[in-house]
Amino acid sequence: MISSLRGPVLVAAGTSLVIDVGGVGFQVNTTPALVLAAREGHELFVHTTLIVREDALTLFGFGTRDELDVFELLIGVTGVGPRSALGVLSAMAPSQIATAVATDDDAAFRKVTGIGPKTAKLITVSLAGKLIAPSAVDVPVIAGSARGVVDSVLAALTGLGWTERAAVEAVDEVMAEASDADAASIPAVLRLSLARLGPAQTVGRSR
Repeated sequence: MISSLRGPVLVAAGTSLVIDVGGVGFQVNTTPALVLAAREGHELFVHTTLIVREDALTLFGFGTRDELDVFELLIGVTGVGPRSALGVLSAMAPSQIATAVATDDDAAFRKVTGIGPKTAKLITVSLAGKLIAPSAVDVPVIAGSARGVVDSVLAALTGLGWTERAAVEAVDEVMAEASDADAASIPAVLRLSLARLGPAQTVGRSR
């Protein structure tokens, strides 16, 4: 089992990273927020889990242990595969997932691509009691100037395949409604923008 990786980032694009560990490039599927935070040529540490299938060995990686723990809980829910679990963590922070589960808010999960009403309800039921919803003061924030946050998120969204117009409209709406803490957090604005753009969009472009 590969539980973590540390090394310089060779490629950061879409929803995956390639990390050089001892001369071997490991492809890691991850959230758009982590791809955005990563810098090619800079060292990065990620918590990982290896998903073994008959036809593939796939690494999924996260910047925090909380994200990895929630990912592993999600893939234990009937109907939630690794890609869907990654989609949930791309749209919601672990604290938001915990809050949605604690309040039985399955609507929050229905907004995620690949999660239907039945599966969304199964998530809240299956994870009940397994997550602790934090207070607002426990939620980590990566601060930055409003302009810098907007520019970074726009670059991430257009890099994922959305048009500049759609990205600008989504980010403007998010910034108008977001709390001060969310508006200062690149990952938070990115998650909210992705949720607002909706599951009908196709994320990513061929490379």
